[in-house]
Amino acid sequence: SFVKCFFLYPQLTTIFSALPVKKQVLLFSATITDELKNVKEIAEHKYFIWGCKNEVATVEQLEQFYVLCPIDVKDTYLVETVRTFRRQSEKGSIIIFTDTCKTCQLISMILNEVGYENVYLHSMTPQRQRLAALSQFKSDVVQILVATDVASRGELQPTFILRNPNQSITLYNTLCSGLDIPAVELVLNHTVPSNPKDYIHRVGRTARAGRGGTAISLVTPYDIRLVHAIEDAINTKLSEYKVDDKEIVNIMTQVSVTRGEAEIQLDELKFNERKLINKRKRLILEGKDPDEEEEKKKQYLKDRRRKRKNKIKDKIEEVSS
Repeated sequence: SFVKCFFLYPQLTTIFSALPVKKQVLLFSATITDELKNVKEIAEHKYFIWGCKNEVATVEQLEQFYVLCPIDVKDTYLVETVRTFRRQSEKGSIIIFTDTCKTCQLISMILNEVGYENVYLHSMTPQRQRLAALSQFKSDVVQILVATDVASRGELQPTFILRNPNQSITLYNTLCSGLDIPAVELVLNHTVPSNPKDYIHRVGRTARAGRGGTAISLVTPYDIRLVHAIEDAINTKLSEYKVDDKEIVNIMTQVSVTRGEAEIQLDELKFNERKLINKRKRLILEGKDPDEEEEKKKQYLKDRRRKRKNKIKDKIEEVSS
């Protein structure tokens, strides 16, 4: 499935050029993405693409739920959802998916403080720490993993560059090319993914190899449209997962204070600065100028704000006239 990433096109081209002229090539991927279809540009002769389509994009053994919650207390609902599930399964492995590296780190810190030992996995985690976290989770030493989408689909990261007068090759490693841990019993979406395909990849971490599994998504009023899009994509309606509202009230203050303390700790560790440094390193490895890319981003945001202001101004003038 790595071929879906455009980073590998140069490597694939090199491999193809070294192979015999007469050959049969088979490429396999769990999903057929638009990027993957571009691989056909490498093929010199006829090619054939085949994909297996299912009416339901998720397996029958997977139970899928939602928990409706206000956006301001989502973390509290997350903790209570874990507590509720733990009453049903004391030792089952849980993967919690978040949208950003910072949120991933915060949720991990909150859960540790309220008594749920866990490990975390995101793109800003050093390679050695990532491998250690995965080892603990896979060996069932720790039953909760908090992660970004690197654990659902896999994400390629530049490792190092080999250079000599004749070649310049960037080698890549995977953060986690779609975790395959059959013992995972629950996938919990702290943030509803904006793309239904990402939801499918996330919940695909459980109910594997014929086993049963559960997927629960925390849904705010702003996520209703996303949930409907997901239901249309998987051809399945999500059911409501009941949590105790009284317990939510009891732990709300504790969770809110814990999050505040966690945010202060991250600020002291200069988490955002580390993120910017990693971003600059990634751009350099991709052959881009970080300062130039930053200027492009600023200009894009500036143009977007100007267009938005002009649009509002035109509407006001239209109403006034």
